[in-house]
Amino acid sequence: MVAYTGGPMRLQGWRHPVVVDLAGLRVPTQNRPIRLGHDAAQGVGHTDAIRIEGGILVAFGVVSRDTSAAREVVTSSRNGFPWQASISASVEEHEFIREDQTVRVNGHEVAGPVNIVRRSVLGEISFVDLGADGNTSALVASTHLIPPPPGDSSVITPAVPAADTVTATAATPAPVPPAVPQAPVSVPEPSAQPVVQAASVPIVGAAQAPAGPTVADIRALALAETARITAIRQVCGSAHTVIEARAISEGWDATRTELEVLRAARPTAPAVHIRDQTLTTGVLEAACLLSGGHTAIEDVCEAPAIEAAQKRFRSSIGMQELLLEVAWANGASMRTFKSDPRAVLRAAFGPGIQAGLSSIDIGGILSNVANKFLLDGFQSVESTWRSIAAVGPVSDFKAITRYRLIGKDQYEQVAPGGEIKHGTLGEMSYSNKADTYGLMLSIDRRDLINDDLGALTTVPRKLGRGAGLKINDVFWTVFLNHAAFFTAPFKNYLVGADTALSIDGVTKAETGFLEQVDPDGKPLGIMPAILLVPPALSAYGSQIFKSMELRETTANAKYPVSNPHQGKFRVEVSRYLSNPGYPGASSKAWYMLADPKDLPAIEVVFLNGQESPVIETAEADFSVLGVQMRGYHDFGCSLQEPRAAVKAKGEA
Repeated sequence: MVAYTGGPMRLQGWRHPVVVDLAGLRVPTQNRPIRLGHDAAQGVGHTDAIRIEGGILVAFGVVSRDTSAAREVVTSSRNGFPWQASISASVEEHEFIREDQTVRVNGHEVAGPVNIVRRSVLGEISFVDLGADGNTSALVASTHLIPPPPGDSSVITPAVPAADTVTATAATPAPVPPAVPQAPVSVPEPSAQPVVQAASVPIVGAAQAPAGPTVADIRALALAETARITAIRQVCGSAHTVIEARAISEGWDATRTELEVLRAARPTAPAVHIRDQTLTTGVLEAACLLSGGHTAIEDVCEAPAIEAAQKRFRSSIGMQELLLEVAWANGASMRTFKSDPRAVLRAAFGPGIQAGLSSIDIGGILSNVANKFLLDGFQSVESTWRSIAAVGPVSDFKAITRYRLIGKDQYEQVAPGGEIKHGTLGEMSYSNKADTYGLMLSIDRRDLINDDLGALTTVPRKLGRGAGLKINDVFWTVFLNHAAFFTAPFKNYLVGADTALSIDGVTKAETGFLEQVDPDGKPLGIMPAILLVPPALSAYGSQIFKSMELRETTANAKYPVSNPHQGKFRVEVSRYLSNPGYPGASSKAWYMLADPKDLPAIEVVFLNGQESPVIETAEADFSVLGVQMRGYHDFGCSLQEPRAAVKAKGEA
């Protein structure tokens, strides 16, 4: 068998072609099962030698199973049917090659987009009539006598005295002369007339036969026809009358009739073999999003997938229906979820790829759908921290140190001799590190039995909202714990009744910010850009930002009406600033900050730059019937540059 030629294959459940890297294919043993159509119930035999030659997987084996599938393979091969081969392998590692990239695999240059399965384990090899790799082939070179099924003792299968061997080579195999089918005949009584074959091999040099058939010829033909019809009726019995009528009328012999009966007697294939090929991972994801009421489905799903989901599932799919569809696609045959829930889950979450069998990854569907609803939950909570903090990546969980260069960096006048003086640089350091925060939730047996797809939407939303709340909790705990950050020595802390949020208070804070100096006593050169206020001060903060006129004095006093700070500072509001659950919170204090891109007062770091939480889905433990989801987020935050912010207490 030429089981795989090393080229790309189009597999259901994979968006792009798949190439199995034969260099990373592990063969556990030389004895692997040989099946028909990747069906465990349709065994044919086993391999006794598996080799990889020139980027091609070649297998040798024997027809060692006494099954209807083995009979069909042998008989079809004898009749000249061009079987192909297909491998089944479990994936341990794969790599995605982008559209503008090429890679050399199995001795061939493969252009992206394509998935390269770098490490895999060979499962079984199957005879298929149409494989994903169209260049494969499988040949039954010779066979022993195949015993007939019970009740068909009169049907004799021709035999060749060689061993049972299933072989395949890359070269074109030498043709094997097919066995000449012979109609079974009844053995006459000793006194009966001997039976003469209707067609005899002519003897060279014999006298020419008479022009017309003799009586003996006619009798022989009649006996042969009677024997053929008798054999056909014995093969068909009473269960295959349609095949019997066709075989008699079209002149079939007993061997061909037996083949048709064997095909008709095969078990009905699971739904995966006949299901609508428009059912893909994208269609199931779209159906889940439609059922969950996703508000921006057009932005995350392709239009054909949405249309197919609306047509097939009427824009609604239940949890049981989703798991059943995936289980059927992966080869399961149960018709209802409640008949065997554990088997449905095993089939739905079964890993691996089969080149001759369509499959859908339930883990990928659940993860993709859950991630979309997780982001909804993550983005539904307050995110003011993003507007006032610098964001950066870290590569691990170790503490990192940020350095800011300081020192004499102004240009000096060049003397007539042309010598340029050296500047001096010092440094200020700030530390930060990322930690992991996570939570695990489950869609349990009750949700599955109740067919509650809402669990697939509400659980990720809860995980996403929990991630958003946690990052806010950590961020504002650090920001408000600033007793050593806003101090008089740093000249960034204003106290007194005149520091309340007003035109005069904002003017005082702006003046203090602009008078910040570097270690050499020179102006810092950074402009304030953000006004951070608690909810109680948000209305007045917006007035300061937007209003062109403000009237603050008594009716008898003279006052200007123009707003000197109109449009200067972007107003950001956070409810955490005045929440009594956080030390340092106040409903009167407010802050003036620099743009974090210029000079950050606080920094948030994410592991590998992953700013949104991650959600993963898997089948629950053996003791739990259900599906588990875990969400986790790797981040950390730390105060950075004191001169990038000014705090006004807002009271004496």
